[in-house]
Amino acid sequence: MEPLFINLAAAFTGWIVSLGLDPAWADAILLLVKWIIVITIITLNIIILIWLERKVSAFFQERLGPNRLGPFGIFQTIADAIKLLTKEDIVPSVADKLIFKTAPMLFIVIAVMLYTVIPMGEGMEVVNLNIGLLFFISIGSLATIALLMAGWGSNNKWSLMGAVRSVAQMVSYEIPLAFSLLGVVMITGSLNLQDIVAAQDKLWFIILQPIAFITYFIAATAELNRGPFDMPEAEQELTGGAYTEYTGMRWALFFLAEYTNLVAVSALMATVFLGGWQGPWLPSWLWIIIKTYGIILVFFWVKWTFPRIRMDHLMSFSWKVLVPVSLGNILLTGAGIYFCQWMGWC
Repeated sequence: MEPLFINLAAAFTGWIVSLGLDPAWADAILLLVKWIIVITIITLNIIILIWLERKVSAFFQERLGPNRLGPFGIFQTIADAIKLLTKEDIVPSVADKLIFKTAPMLFIVIAVMLYTVIPMGEGMEVVNLNIGLLFFISIGSLATIALLMAGWGSNNKWSLMGAVRSVAQMVSYEIPLAFSLLGVVMITGSLNLQDIVAAQDKLWFIILQPIAFITYFIAATAELNRGPFDMPEAEQELTGGAYTEYTGMRWALFFLAEYTNLVAVSALMATVFLGGWQGPWLPSWLWIIIKTYGIILVFFWVKWTFPRIRMDHLMSFSWKVLVPVSLGNILLTGAGIYFCQWMGWC
């Protein structure tokens, strides 16, 4: 079953070429089909994750969570989606309408583009880029523009303040997040995610890079605006942050993009630190799903356990703790590689 999807893709391309189309067109059609599959997977993931987080948070707070619609309340998410689809779409009269309407669409497009380079199994990715890791970080950083557009376009001081907080937080934590991945790049000598997975065939990088793993997890939590780092939308101070003026499906697009980012960041963590799709007995695509969902459950655990921290403490923690620690890890990794080569071990 392992090469099933790869063989299906090859057979599909061959069939397109047999119809008389140019191989370049066949590759373009295959790419389109891959994106349709990815978007379908993302949609199903979101339905599952919203229900799962409600159940997890209910467990931590000794509640029942969704339990009315369907078995274990699984259809509650579908009911909420129908509700959002039927809600009135309100655009403030003083808003910059073009920016206001564009921001949520841009935010979800950026989130979906992150899946371009994530290996979903052995030889299973949308595009196999030699600079896949750099592509992921670069595309992810564009989300700050969409959030700033949402706050500015709303022409609301609470929205703007929430957007500025988001930008400041995300820019600050992008630096230690990128630094935490440099140790892995130094060891493998590649930015290709398939090469990074292949380099972990004997030992996962969470063993060789525990400091980088912890730094990445903390920085990713802040990048995702998840608790306890969800100050940009602090309800007690800013109503709803950059999303204050959004209703219906426009608000839902921001909400869906956050879960889409959560899965992408967790999948990258599983790929870089936990061996990616590698594992015994089970198919490679199943291993990446298991590892990704395991990391997502830890994100849920952290959000519903720790209280929200102050904004100044949040910013100070990045610049005064995570950045020096991640830089120290780079120096330590370089020294370790030099020592390993000097001893003739690698």
